[in-house]
Amino acid sequence: MENLKMRFVEEADEEKRQIPLREYELAYTTYGKLNADKSNVVWVIHPLTANAQVHEWWPQLFGSGKLLNPDKYYIICANNLGSPYGSTAPLSINPATGEPYYYHFPQLTIRQLVVSYQRLQKQLDLPKIHLLIGASMGGMQALQWAANAPDSIENLVLIATNAVHSAFGKGFNAAQRMAIETDASWGLKHEDAAQEGLKAARAIAMLSYRGYQAFEKQHDIYGIKGITRAEAYLRYQGLKFNMRFNALSYWHLTKIMDSHSLTAYKLPATRAMKKISANTLVVGIHSDLLFPPSEQDFIHEHIPNSTLRVLHSEYGHDGFLVEPKLNEIIMNWYHGKKTTYVNLNLLCRKIVWS
Repeated sequence: MENLKMRFVEEADEEKRQIPLREYELAYTTYGKLNADKSNVVWVIHPLTANAQVHEWWPQLFGSGKLLNPDKYYIICANNLGSPYGSTAPLSINPATGEPYYYHFPQLTIRQLVVSYQRLQKQLDLPKIHLLIGASMGGMQALQWAANAPDSIENLVLIATNAVHSAFGKGFNAAQRMAIETDASWGLKHEDAAQEGLKAARAIAMLSYRGYQAFEKQHDIYGIKGITRAEAYLRYQGLKFNMRFNALSYWHLTKIMDSHSLTAYKLPATRAMKKISANTLVVGIHSDLLFPPSEQDFIHEHIPNSTLRVLHSEYGHDGFLVEPKLNEIIMNWYHGKKTTYVNLNLLCRKIVWS
């Protein structure tokens, strides 16, 4: 494993910049070895609050004998701009002022994040990506990348994501930003500004990630000092998140998610997806409140010759992080194993329940 960084410089003329930063750094992690013909590249795009070290947050898919096998593939994951895990973000130094960007960090989009990855791909001299995989916000970026450069992606896996971020998803993001903004320290130029608000934001997010079934498993009884187990769980998640993430970064990243509306070459989402030529697997989670299966069905419907499969999980959107069966689903698809057919009200296409 190597943890690396690469610096990029944009055009001096702001109007000519594809990314609204004069210069920026991308932190990225690689695993395994690149083979002689560069045909074993696997690129992972991390979800909203993860980092470039895939083995830490996706152990269900990473390791010997699994999909993300560093003994077989050259695996890359870049930390996206705006994240507090090494790439240029709100707490980074603005070269124009010599001080952190703080609230002057430019608003980025999903498309601009993809441009930054494509530049890294070019600098690393990797003409083809054998497998591009992303879930949630990472899936948004993977979909945009495959539409931008259909000839450079051979296999594509999109998990619990959508082609256009929903009003429901934007509403959850807005509620989280409101929680951050109500913190009395919001607006202060300090790295710990609004960290208490971040705890509340995380609690809101967890409601959308886990959903009804997962919370019912908490057996909502009163414990110490009259606090239910569900409340204790949310407080714990807020505290844990507060210790590893930054409120300014989170505020900006949710805005980036809200920008997601797939387009390529000025084509709208449905026509842009028709241009994707990669062998594509789309995976939905049957209990996902935030990215319901109908959104993956929509992607499958418009990407030619794609395959749709549904993961059965009681963990909602977070199922892509915790369910070991996800690796089996993807591996079976990758190795061409036969699927079965089931009849669902919304999903009447080629899918597998696992």
